[in-house]
Amino acid sequence: MARTAVAYSNLVPNSNLADPAGTAVTSGAGNGASIPDVSPNRRQSFPELTLLRVTNGTGGSGTATVKAGTNPPALAAGLGDLAVTVGATTTLWIGPFESGRFIQSSGEMIVETTVAMTITAFKVPRNT
Repeated sequence: MARTAVAYSNLVPNSNLADPAGTAVTSGAGNGASIPDVSPNRRQSFPELTLLRVTNGTGGSGTATVKAGTNPPALAAGLGDLAVTVGATTTLWIGPFESGRFIQSSGEMIVETTVAMTITAFKVPRNT
């Protein structure tokens, strides 16, 4: 399998956003989610402006792991991955994230899961 691209849902300043469904991702190493264009160099978004909603709809708990980035550009990649336990039938909000730790050289963020989960990436607007 391969990583599933998870597009951003833009939070809207001084307004509202209908609850997006999220993207189902497959579990296991090398699978999970890829959130493209979070590189500050691409001026699309920043990990510091990224929130993840992770939903585990399975009957058992699992782990969502935001993978440490690559150095360069992630100078703090040596701090390692961020692993969060997501209980059965639970939704967690994770983030915002630090560019210096989690951005890959390709400009993406990677999330791997140990069970099938649904991930939604939210972009916090810069003008709030």
